[in-house]
Amino acid sequence: MVQTGSQKIFVAVAGNIGTGKTTLTQMLAQHFQWQPHFESVTDNPYLADFYVDMKRWSFPLQIYFMTHRVKAHQVITQGTSSAIQDRTIYEDANIFARNLYETGKLEERDYQNYLEIYKVLCSALQPPDLMIYLRKSLPRLKEQIQKRGREYEQDMPADYLLNLNGFYDDWITSYREGKKLVIESDDLDFVARPGDFQQICGRVIEMLDQQDLFLR
Repeated sequence: MVQTGSQKIFVAVAGNIGTGKTTLTQMLAQHFQWQPHFESVTDNPYLADFYVDMKRWSFPLQIYFMTHRVKAHQVITQGTSSAIQDRTIYEDANIFARNLYETGKLEERDYQNYLEIYKVLCSALQPPDLMIYLRKSLPRLKEQIQKRGREYEQDMPADYLLNLNGFYDDWITSYREGKKLVIESDDLDFVARPGDFQQICGRVIEMLDQQDLFLR
């Protein structure tokens, strides 16, 4: 599939830890010739510490992620090329910060401070043309996390992932910033089965307004 014309597209990929967001972002970027923007993991100075002591490191971790994603969001919207982003600022507040607060790992004053910063930043951001949400059940999430073998993720509590899944469902149901595409991914293998990936690509194209940018 080849993109043509001068109008750019901004697509975002959302989903819980272990859903395959980064892999799908890479594949869609290559397929559609979009510029990829990835979540900062390997160079994140807080992530490993956070999984050891969530209450101590929750606020600085959330600020780090928000800052990183706002910068990426601005690069995309101010640039001239079509782009795809792996995880968004919307997830930071509506899923991860909310979960930390409701489980007692983020203090009330920190949470309210964080939400005020988030609201101010979001009011100045142009939302994506399409939000793709990869939904995956808890057993499949744990299977994928174990498979990719990141040491700091191996002891992640099941309740933590389950809570995130619930908050993701709440958020995507009420998401009104732009178009959204929910993909049930338990039975999909878009890496090993080309047909699964082509199916996703077709659904993405159908959801976008910029139909004239694609040659079939």
